[in-house]
Amino acid sequence: MKLKTNIILTFLFLVFGAINPGFSQKKLNNLNQALRYSRYSRIGLKIIPIKESDTEYKLQMAVEKIEENPSFNTFSFSYMVLNSYEEDISDDQVNLLTQNDLKYDTDRHWYFEKTVTVPSDQEIAVALLTVLDTRQGDEYYYHIDLKSPFVSEQPNFGAYYANDIPFDQNFITKGQSLLFKSVSGPSIHEFYYPVTFDVPFPPMETKPASVPKELEVVDNGDFLTNVPESLENEGYYFYQSDTSSGAGLLLKTTNEAFPKVKDWEEMIQMVTYISTRKEHEALLLAEDKKKALDEYWYNLTRNPDLAKDLIREYFRQIEFANILFTDFKEGWKTDRGMVYTVMGPPTEVNFYLDREVWSYGGLNESSKIRFTFVRVKNILTPHYYSLNRSRAYQPVWFKNISIWRSGKMAF
Repeated sequence: MKLKTNIILTFLFLVFGAINPGFSQKKLNNLNQALRYSRYSRIGLKIIPIKESDTEYKLQMAVEKIEENPSFNTFSFSYMVLNSYEEDISDDQVNLLTQNDLKYDTDRHWYFEKTVTVPSDQEIAVALLTVLDTRQGDEYYYHIDLKSPFVSEQPNFGAYYANDIPFDQNFITKGQSLLFKSVSGPSIHEFYYPVTFDVPFPPMETKPASVPKELEVVDNGDFLTNVPESLENEGYYFYQSDTSSGAGLLLKTTNEAFPKVKDWEEMIQMVTYISTRKEHEALLLAEDKKKALDEYWYNLTRNPDLAKDLIREYFRQIEFANILFTDFKEGWKTDRGMVYTVMGPPTEVNFYLDREVWSYGGLNESSKIRFTFVRVKNILTPHYYSLNRSRAYQPVWFKNISIWRSGKMAF
């Protein structure tokens, strides 16, 4: 039965490759990865690499089951390792993954594990996981740099759920525990940062954001691997097996309500993106936060039912921003989370070595609105992006805010 399934999957992969442009005509930087940020994705992809030696990397490939009761046989899975974002992808680079390759099939995940070899003198190596939904031809992608100028070094340890699936989220609720496993030694070093961050400036604000002069850090010392480690406090943690290297693992800890809104105080912070300065200052100063917010939402629409829809839609966007873009900041406070909240999911997403580009609308190339997020080297995460701000964004930004305030925004 498994052999028959494998033959069918291979056939489907080849058929869809013939119908759609073949991999040989594609490059990583021209793949549209918009499904990665869609609110209607059926699955979620993640690659968590572990460095096992100078040349070997274990690719931990977790596919989250977002759709209820999905069937493995309706998807075709493959992975590859590329030398650059501009390299032509050839069919012989594609490695199919079948049910025989599944290491775990749980209620929440399909999980694969493969070890790949990258020459020690190779400067760039990018792992790419692709999943084709054979029902309608949707292609899901997830890539990660194994080696590049933006990656100091991959860690030689990882964090895991109790069922041995690698931890594939961007955040964890404070007080929960994870299991750490290492290929190098019996202990991991833990740093804790009890820090909160400000809301980012809007896209047309070109002056640089203020940077904290001091960042409090608590050195929690070593703890043993293969023993559940509890993350007790809200903030973020950074783990290293060797504190003299650049390799580490970042974990953001959150309140119990996250990624949803926690309370009225937090709700007031979050409406800053669609509020005037005067409105937001009044909300911050209000003694009765709930009453002030009720009046705020009603005054925007003058229609109770429309106000309810607006509240639901806006905080749904906030929730998705938190799920998708949380790093050491809450997702809604990141540049990508801010644009996602106000503009909605992008219709096109393209990744390059040094940037990520989102495109919205437009009947042709010249009429599309694009947001460019520049990749910034950061020891805490290889996925830190900062918006390339411009005054040219002002018209479209204010237009979308007006649509939000009228209660007509829907994704």
